[in-house]
Amino acid sequence: MIDFTPQSIALQIGPIPVYWYGICYALGLMLAYLVIRHGVRARGLDENLFANGMIIVAIAALIGGRAYHVIDQWALYKDDLSRIILPPYSGLGVYGGIFGGMIAVIVYVRMKHQSFWAWADVIAPGLFAMEFVARWGNFFNQELYGPPTTAPWGIAIECSHRVAAYLCPPLGSTPASAHFQPLFLYESISGLVGMTALLWLTNRYATRLRTGEIALVFFIWYAIVRFLLEFLRVDNWTFFGIPTAQIISTAVIAVAAILVVERHRRVPPGLSAPSGPDPAGEPASADDPDGSIPAEAGAPGR
Repeated sequence: MIDFTPQSIALQIGPIPVYWYGICYALGLMLAYLVIRHGVRARGLDENLFANGMIIVAIAALIGGRAYHVIDQWALYKDDLSRIILPPYSGLGVYGGIFGGMIAVIVYVRMKHQSFWAWADVIAPGLFAMEFVARWGNFFNQELYGPPTTAPWGIAIECSHRVAAYLCPPLGSTPASAHFQPLFLYESISGLVGMTALLWLTNRYATRLRTGEIALVFFIWYAIVRFLLEFLRVDNWTFFGIPTAQIISTAVIAVAAILVVERHRRVPPGLSAPSGPDPAGEPASADDPDGSIPAEAGAPGR
C-alpha cells in the first residue's frame, strides 16, 4: 500500500507559502487551455474570443466551485467565515465549477453572437483535462478519500486529516495505520480517459455527430462517475439523507440524455462551424440558421 503522506505546502517564498493544491489547479488550467485551444483551431473558432473568454470562465468556475465546496463542508467554515476567502484553500466543488463556468460561457457567447453548443463541444475535453490534473491537489491536501481498503492502491491519511467517521483512537476506532480508497485518483483517471475519448470521438465521427453531442457526452460521463463515487463518501452534503451530488447527477444525466435525443432528431449530422444560434436560439447568420454547417463546409475564419 501507499504509506507516503504528502505535505500541502510545495515551497515557501519568504512569508508566502505556495500550496500544491494551487499548483495542481494552475497546471490543470494550463492543460485545459492547450486542449481547448487545439479544438478552437481545428474548428476554426475565434482565438481572440477564446483567450479573453478563458479568463472570464475560469474566474466564474473558481467562484462557483468554491461556493459549492463551502456549502458542502459548511461545518468547517461556519465558525470562521474568513476561511472561505483566505488561504489555504481546502477544496473546490466540481459541480459548482461546472455550473458557474457554464453560466459564464452562455452569457459570453450570447454577447458575441456565437453558438453555445459549438463552443461547448470544444470546451468539454478541456474540462476532463482539468479534472485529470487538478484532482491531484486533493492528494496533497489529504482529502477526497473513501472508506478503508486493503487494495494495493490504498493511500495513508494522517490522523489530523481524517473525517469524523474514520478518526484515529482514542477519538475513533479506525487504526492510524489504515489505508483508504483514493477517490481523487478515480476521478483523475476518469478525466484522462474521458478527455481521450472525447477527442477521439471528435476526430473520428465529426461528420456523424450533432453539434452539442460531445458536450452532452461529457455531462453524462461525469455525472455517472460522480454518482457512483458518492457511495464511497461519508462526509458528503445530503438532502433528506440522499447525497446532493447524486441528486444533481441524476438530473444531469436525465436532461443530457433528453437533449441528445432531441438534437439527434432536430439537428443535421456534422459538427457545426462557429457560426450558429446563440443560447436563445437566434441564428448567428442567415446562411446557417440552425448552426449545423459542418466545419469543413464553413467559410474560412468562421
